[in-house]
Amino acid sequence: METVPDLLESLRNLRAIGPVPAAAWDGPRRWWHGPLDVEGLAIGSVQAAATALNALTASRRYKVSTVRTAQAFDSLGHLRIAGQPAVGFAPLSGFRRTSDGWIRLHANYPHHAARLLEALSVSAEGHVAGALLELTALEAEALINARGGVAAAVRSRGEWIDAPVHGAVASLPWIDAHQSPGPAPTGKQWRRSSDAARPLLGLRVLDLTRVIAGPTATRLLGALGADVLRIDPPLIPELPDAFIDSGFDKRSSVADFGNAGDLERVRGLAATADVVVLGYRDGALDAFGLDAQSLVQDRGDVIVATLTAWGAGPWQQRRGFDSLVQAASGIAASYGTSNDGGWRPGALPVQALDHATGYGLAAAILALLAEREANGRGGVARMSLARTAEELFSVGPAGGDGTDGVLPGPDYRQMDSPHGVLRFVGPPLTVDGSPLDYSEAPVAYGSSEPAWLSRP
Repeated sequence: METVPDLLESLRNLRAIGPVPAAAWDGPRRWWHGPLDVEGLAIGSVQAAATALNALTASRRYKVSTVRTAQAFDSLGHLRIAGQPAVGFAPLSGFRRTSDGWIRLHANYPHHAARLLEALSVSAEGHVAGALLELTALEAEALINARGGVAAAVRSRGEWIDAPVHGAVASLPWIDAHQSPGPAPTGKQWRRSSDAARPLLGLRVLDLTRVIAGPTATRLLGALGADVLRIDPPLIPELPDAFIDSGFDKRSSVADFGNAGDLERVRGLAATADVVVLGYRDGALDAFGLDAQSLVQDRGDVIVATLTAWGAGPWQQRRGFDSLVQAASGIAASYGTSNDGGWRPGALPVQALDHATGYGLAAAILALLAEREANGRGGVARMSLARTAEELFSVGPAGGDGTDGVLPGPDYRQMDSPHGVLRFVGPPLTVDGSPLDYSEAPVAYGSSEPAWLSRP
């Protein structure tokens, strides 16, 4: 049986994880075409979460289904909302030519689209192509990001390695996790449930994440029984279909951090949470006392998991998304193709950086929970999409031609919801040989009280 990359190396320093064997997996090993081992990254990231879950539950009952992993990494593509496919990228997002190459734009959110048009001094989408042809890729990247838009020049792998940001990112472990220093708090802490399908019952998870990676992590925690409460800002709502795709087994509330009453409520939730997951641009929550350093300083038993696009270095506070990291890091160039229209960059078959980072973040949280059960102390985990891109390159090129594994038809589930009947795929794990499933449909956006449920 072909092996998969062990992505848990960066967590092996935790005593609860160190001696635990990697979780088992079954199913095809390869199924996507392409030059990079995206399957290895996908299976390895889910295996990391399953292994940490086995450590937490002192068992080997959680395993990886590669068939369900392939489906879960394309969950938005499989989703149907009242019979309609989910909306992916907006028309203004995507690859565009510049005077010397290519740039990737991200304009799914209306405010990013508006800033992009403003940066290029155009009033309509139809004028974007012409404006970009007047600029080099690097000039357009700098201009758009300086004006609050989101874009990344398409770089070769070598150009990315030579860029200053690469060295800062590559020097980090894939999952940077450590326990909080000092003595353990003396108060009563959460303990896992004996329910194999929902071992996280009663775990309080404050979800301050958006888009795909962070919500993927918290969606898995919710499927395992955690009380996941997601908080979003009222003025910049999440994209509706992305919210539904990642909203299973969660509750949803909105809060304006600029409003003193709302901020006080959210900080109260953070003060009583077991886990806080942060997915905003680095530094965006510092002024509200909701950054990792402030949270762990207040409480020695809380687990804080953070993710950003670029991780460290000169782009640490830059906005970013999976597609932009693919463009900058050399992935888009690796998947480029040539035809009669010349060469153009390509993309991974799924948004694998987002999903792999999400499952890695879940692995870190589960590992820190296992460690906390032993000594009572919380901890901090940090990840970035850019570092996950480095992990993809490090697992090596794809073997074979991508057709040696035949995937069966998707294992679709169906559930009523406030959004209509949903057709969807489930989580990538099995429990004692049976698929792990979601229990609750996504709620209406912002419909939940900003309060924890009663502990079981």
